[in-house]
Amino acid sequence: MPQPELTLAIVDDDEAVRDALSALFQAEGYPVATYPSAIGFLEAGADSVPGCVIADINMPGMTGLELQAELARRSCPLPMIILTGQGDVPKAVTALKAGAVDFIEKPFAIDALVRAVETAMARFGHTLRHQAEFQAAQSRLETLSTREREVMDLLVAGHPNKVIAWTLGISARTVENHRARVMEKTGCDNVPALIHLSMAAT
Repeated sequence: MPQPELTLAIVDDDEAVRDALSALFQAEGYPVATYPSAIGFLEAGADSVPGCVIADINMPGMTGLELQAELARRSCPLPMIILTGQGDVPKAVTALKAGAVDFIEKPFAIDALVRAVETAMARFGHTLRHQAEFQAAQSRLETLSTREREVMDLLVAGHPNKVIAWTLGISARTVENHRARVMEKTGCDNVPALIHLSMAAT
């Protein structure tokens, strides 16, 4: 399943900063979208666009930290990079503790900012892959009946057929039949593959 194109969102009330960063990262090959405020970013629905966010820590209306908190409240997985002045380092540390990828002091070093964006994009790419694996695993497990799911859970827990039969009050032959259907429906060839599928769905 191909991943959607990842977009770099730049949120800063300073037009010159927005323009400079936009030019820099477009030259690096990233799709870029710019926003003059955190509120504008949210109102545009940009929190649903895959990628990462560079946000200034001090902006009127809603600060970078407040934007970070709002994205967390919305369970938005977008990784953030915080731009900060020297006097804002304690606030930036707070942002890091809240999950920001990095904070970059102004005037920023271009190499450091590019590396931070690369890290953030890689993090979001991993998140997308995990979500895709989770959804695929869930879809495969949803094909199981209640009894088949019970048998699968006991198989994954490491129990042999005889123990599963005793636990569920059914015959060992019935367990074998359920086990065969579980393997067929999930597309798993063996119990280790079934364990991997079960873990991917959690």
